[in-house]
Amino acid sequence: MKNLKRIYPIAVVAFMLLLGSVSYAQKTVMVGGAPMYPTKDIIDNAVNSKDHTTLVAAVKAAGLVETLKGDGPFTVFAPTNEAFAKLPKGTVETLLKPENKKMLQGVLTYHVVAGKWSAADVMKAIKKGKGKYVAKTVQGGELTFMMDGNDVWVIDEKGGKAKITIADVNQKNGVIHVIDTVLMHN
Repeated sequence: MKNLKRIYPIAVVAFMLLLGSVSYAQKTVMVGGAPMYPTKDIIDNAVNSKDHTTLVAAVKAAGLVETLKGDGPFTVFAPTNEAFAKLPKGTVETLLKPENKKMLQGVLTYHVVAGKWSAADVMKAIKKGKGKYVAKTVQGGELTFMMDGNDVWVIDEKGGKAKITIADVNQKNGVIHVIDTVLMHN
């Protein structure tokens, strides 16, 4: 019995260390040719992705860098450069003008949901919602999530659809899901 009393605290500490190492053992995902480290924040990772240079420029122009470097947690649906290229000609240039900063902030914050929503969390919510899940964005609008086979789709308020192409890019202040289309709100 005496030996158990001595071993018990050691076993508890060992178990806690094991749990701690498991919960922080998130994998590094490659996005845009760059590793996205779960120990870095959303901005510090995004600036390294060659597929997200337009998004990073937009975040800077909108003055949202410090917000997305904050504690969060945030779930960001990050459109690629190709997604921005699908917009009508001149849209990105117009949004990046200083006089359109408020509009740009609205577009970008429409791609952010408060909290950390993994792909598994989203799929569970879709299942619970009998095929769809509606989330409120930081901008105040709504995004609808649906499944098509194994793919998770995000539908904006205008009916536009974005496919999550890379899920669960964990960050120290949230998670990024890469999408193939820019989402638009009313």
